[in-house]
Amino acid sequence: MPADTELRELAPAAFAHAVPALLEVYEAAMRPPPQQLPGRAAVMHSHAHHPGFRSVVALRQGTPIGFAYAFHGLPGQWWHDTVAIGLRAAAGHGRTRHWLSDALEIAEVHVRPDAQGQGVGRSLLHALCEGRPERTAVLSTRSGPSAARHLYRSCGFTEVLEDFTFPGSPDQPFSVMAARLPLTGAARRPPGRSPWWRWTGSR
Repeated sequence: MPADTELRELAPAAFAHAVPALLEVYEAAMRPPPQQLPGRAAVMHSHAHHPGFRSVVALRQGTPIGFAYAFHGLPGQWWHDTVAIGLRAAAGHGRTRHWLSDALEIAEVHVRPDAQGQGVGRSLLHALCEGRPERTAVLSTRSGPSAARHLYRSCGFTEVLEDFTFPGSPDQPFSVMAARLPLTGAARRPPGRSPWWRWTGSR
């Protein structure tokens, strides 16, 4: 990751306050229809109240260029329950328990297009997962070859459910990916520096 970029952890209240700025990163990275942005903002606000919530923001000259967040997945959460149903149907109860019974659910990892390919996404992903108590990490990403999927595979994620469609998005298949924690393919730290949350002064 470039030396002019820092990672900062945001507490839930600070994350909620930063949602408008983070939505600009999301919009640049994903190019969603504008009418979807208010709903995405509402989802992000609600996720900040989930147990074990952690968010990490990549800043360059004080401006967010990337962000990621996750929380402890539990029954009763929409993504958890939807994926559990699909995974049980495809792979059985044992595999579902293996991947979802004690999982960190990675909800979002986004980097602005002009900052991609510089190790920012990898650094965000590892900072998000470092030191977590969960046994596994799970996420969903759009099906097909992509830089995101390449990144996740290089960090130890494998596909556990392919071409899965979520309610409300029948025309967009997703891959559900999972990894054992800690992740492999660790992000590089500047020499002599301690873990990221100590040298950003964000905690």
